[in-house]
Amino acid sequence: MLGSKNSPSPDQHGSGPAAYPGQGKLVAVSSRRFPRLRGAPRWIRIVTAAVSLLLLGVLAFGGYWAWRLQSNISTSDLTAGGQRSEGSVDDSKDRLQILVLGSDTRSGSDSQYGTVDQSSGYGQSDVMMLLDISADNKHVNVISFPRDLLVDIPACTDKKTNQNYPEQKEAMINSAMAQAGIGCAVDTVNKLTGLEVDHFMMADFNAVKELSNAVGGVDVCVSAAVDDPESGLHLPAGTSQVKGDQALAFLRTRHAFANGGDLGRIKAQQGFLASLSRKLKSEGTLGDPQKMLTIADTVTKNLTVDSGLASVPSLLTIANRLKNIDPANVNFITVPTVPASDPNRLTLDQPAAANFFAELRNSADLSQPAPAAPSNAPSTTAPAAYNKALQPVTIANGTGLTGRSTAIAGLLSDAGFTKLTRVQAQARPETMVYFSAGFDDVAADVAAMFGLPASSVQQVANIHGVELYAGADFASGTKPVPAPSSADSSGSVVAQTGSDQTCQSANPAGY
Repeated sequence: MLGSKNSPSPDQHGSGPAAYPGQGKLVAVSSRRFPRLRGAPRWIRIVTAAVSLLLLGVLAFGGYWAWRLQSNISTSDLTAGGQRSEGSVDDSKDRLQILVLGSDTRSGSDSQYGTVDQSSGYGQSDVMMLLDISADNKHVNVISFPRDLLVDIPACTDKKTNQNYPEQKEAMINSAMAQAGIGCAVDTVNKLTGLEVDHFMMADFNAVKELSNAVGGVDVCVSAAVDDPESGLHLPAGTSQVKGDQALAFLRTRHAFANGGDLGRIKAQQGFLASLSRKLKSEGTLGDPQKMLTIADTVTKNLTVDSGLASVPSLLTIANRLKNIDPANVNFITVPTVPASDPNRLTLDQPAAANFFAELRNSADLSQPAPAAPSNAPSTTAPAAYNKALQPVTIANGTGLTGRSTAIAGLLSDAGFTKLTRVQAQARPETMVYFSAGFDDVAADVAAMFGLPASSVQQVANIHGVELYAGADFASGTKPVPAPSSADSSGSVVAQTGSDQTCQSANPAGY
């Protein structure tokens, strides 16, 4: 009878531990494996559950932001057919060069700044700066290229259409990416500087507006009130905080500063970036995850990069390298230029530009003046291994003095160089010796004859033989006499650093 003392026990029916010996062992093992879950105080169980939920939340949050930032990024090819001789770099520890471009495209969110036909093809680079980070993260150079600078743009191929574009001579550097894309701008800078750019970042007008809003505005200073109707910049004299449209107008105006040219505009851009770097440093933004997420989201929405930077970890690697750099070691530099024959255009100031690029290739630390380049030119007393009378030598008169090439030709003729051609050339400040392939020894002898250092001798492709391009320093006498340097006493090429608080000179000519 169920429940009576005469009823079989569970053991006798085979339903107890005796019939299932393994069951007892399983219970015993379970109690040893999870002793705390059974006997732990209630508060420990609550904390454990809360921590688990928190970890799940963090993982979900991190996954969402990684997906969001990754999906924001647009990519393009690093080159447009340019050949590279250097291997890949380690973005976390090698010296790194990143070409930073500001596009003037008027499509999409930028349509309010003009019509699409105002920026052809891929658009032009409204801003072009080379960010150069030293391997030890102690020095950063920000090198500006004026958009009106005339350069030779190499032959480029549009990787999207496979259309080839021929080399362009004496073209504005800001047009380099208009036909074949951003990679052509990279190839152009590589050819110009002798460097090999590792990455690029291109942002549009909207990026400046949103970034300036995200950081709460950037302090800028002008020497007098500015009212530029073309860019929309309106500022009182002194220091103001700009963001949104006013920040964009400050960076884009062509008429508000200095003499209304591109160099004054570049100086204002450098001052803006210096102020921005100080603000990010003082507020600890680059070390604040929440602030960094806001800025990263803002920037990546309006950013195009090469495939090597097309991931959130890659961009964070660059940010981590920059976050601890002292603003005083952020050097803002403009490539040396002089006015071209068209007063609205610029050309490289040689040999200053060649010397600067050589110095830059040698080291990222530009805080000290470069040592004088040793002259490899042989002595004029050494016997020449060629017949001087057969060597084609051109005298280009860039002295600004009519007929000066006749006197210089006489000096060369007396030295045995009799196959001479004289041409009138655009005025330039310093004398250079150019040569084509196979005439390096002749060029060295001509340079030595006039006391010119090796840094004033350069191989080019558009001449035959040797060309002595006489500058204003050779307007008289038998040798060039360098003009007194207008640079500071240190000889530094640095215009300002991230720690300098500068005030922009308003254009006195008005608008």
